[in-house]
Amino acid sequence: MAVKKRKRISTGVTFDTVREIAQTLPGAEESTSYGTPAFKVKGKLFARQHQDGESLVIGVDFDAREEMMTSAPEKFYITDHYLKYPWMLVRMSKVNRDELRDLLIGSWRRVAGKTTPGRRIVS
Repeated sequence: MAVKKRKRISTGVTFDTVREIAQTLPGAEESTSYGTPAFKVKGKLFARQHQDGESLVIGVDFDAREEMMTSAPEKFYITDHYLKYPWMLVRMSKVNRDELRDLLIGSWRRVAGKTTPGRRIVS
């Protein structure tokens, strides 16, 4: 009896994956924030490695944050520090590359503004 192989979406990314994707976004520059690797556009932060080394800090609006944390608490969370700020923590070991790309593009768009050359991203 033959066993069917299931196509599995691999889960888990590293900050190197963040770097690969972020570097494709127009105007994105690698920098630091709070002593950790980060990405900014026009000097404005859109993603950084959390000091725990396992999470990514990413900009997101409050409604989307609440929805994501409710639907996938194993992936998305905040600490008390972020309660009043439009940021969310992402467990890099729990998201796949496509999810990460969507999160980074969303955060980048929040800070890139309408005047950033090449603001439109082609998937």
